[in-house]
Amino acid sequence: MTLPGSPHVAYRGDTLFIDDCSLAELARRFGTPLFVYSRTAMLAALGAYQRALAGRDHLVCYAMKANSSLAVLQAFDRAECGFDIVSGGELERVLAAGIDPNKVVFSGVGKTRAEMQRALEVGVMCFNVESESELDLLSSVASQAGRTARVSLRVNPDVDALTHPYISTGLKGNKFGIAHASAVDVYRHATTLAGIEIVGIDCHIGSQITEARPYLDALDRVLDLVEAVESHGIRLHHLDLGGGLGIRYTDEQPPSADALVAAMLARIDARGHGQRKILLEPGRSLVGNAGVLVSEVLHLKPGEDKNFCVVDAAMNDVARPAMYGAWMGIVPCTLRDAPPMTFDVVGPVCESGDWLGRDRALAVQAGDMLAVLSAGAYCMSMASNYNSRGRAAEVMVAGSNAWLIRERELPGDLFRGEHLLPAD
Repeated sequence: MTLPGSPHVAYRGDTLFIDDCSLAELARRFGTPLFVYSRTAMLAALGAYQRALAGRDHLVCYAMKANSSLAVLQAFDRAECGFDIVSGGELERVLAAGIDPNKVVFSGVGKTRAEMQRALEVGVMCFNVESESELDLLSSVASQAGRTARVSLRVNPDVDALTHPYISTGLKGNKFGIAHASAVDVYRHATTLAGIEIVGIDCHIGSQITEARPYLDALDRVLDLVEAVESHGIRLHHLDLGGGLGIRYTDEQPPSADALVAAMLARIDARGHGQRKILLEPGRSLVGNAGVLVSEVLHLKPGEDKNFCVVDAAMNDVARPAMYGAWMGIVPCTLRDAPPMTFDVVGPVCESGDWLGRDRALAVQAGDMLAVLSAGAYCMSMASNYNSRGRAAEVMVAGSNAWLIRERELPGDLFRGEHLLPAD
């Protein structure tokens, strides 16, 4: 059986493996629901970007909103990755993983004064500023702290990323970035502000992008702005071209990372900007296909219109199907020699929207293990405790080695920090 996603997740005989580890055996060892990540697959995905940028002044900054588990950050840090953060909490995760904050770009449309203060205190590499109001606040915060904030302006090129509207970020109707038409004026304003050092320009148009054309269209508009800004004597040291490259969940055919980067570099060189430092912010494409969610089949429930396969994972573990109508591969961890039936794979949460996959042909029985494929991105990082469900455990594997990197949440973990009312 050919599976979408990473070649590091594959059947050997009738048993599904990730690297050299049986997923069914990992489920028996660590329990379910269980996220499992292949470090080998993660580093292979990163390597494609790094090889394409070899010989250039560059930094690949992992967009950690995709998966912010500390061991994932640690693995990328050891591979000389930088990091793209969007909150103060993500900054604290970077610090907890022992990562140099000078490899961090701070993105996000709603940075607070306290987040700015903390980022300045620890010395992040750059703030990706998304509005003139944010720029003014950052100037005030930096001046009061006696520090200088290095900034790039995130511009909105009004380019359609041809992706789901919830994860499109580069159209003028989106909340992100500074309008293309206003960017030169905002750069000129930035030169008048205390505590601000202009270092670059930033653009990010969306996520799960499966074509090269939107990237190249956005790049041309960014380079137009670079030339316009520098005509006013404002030097831009780096180009931050964002991330958003899609992965294969089913039959998508996104360009490879190295092919996309090569096309972008060729465009940059052709327009005479090859001397600039290049920053990229991939997230999903580094971790998405490297992860699997393993879940136990609890019940098979036949119905008049639908058959339901009830599993112990739910929408609190994987929000993407309920939130985006996303399709994710679901396969047995052990193949059965039996005719399949068509099921909706659903969880125990008390919502009709709690489904992981619809109309899936599966040969399964209660007690079997199912694997939700390509679950390394936007699953655990979006997980919740809805219905007072503890979040799943996480394991990272490399070859035949497996390490528990997050313990399963227990009931007491869910209400730690809550307080009962005093006695009447």
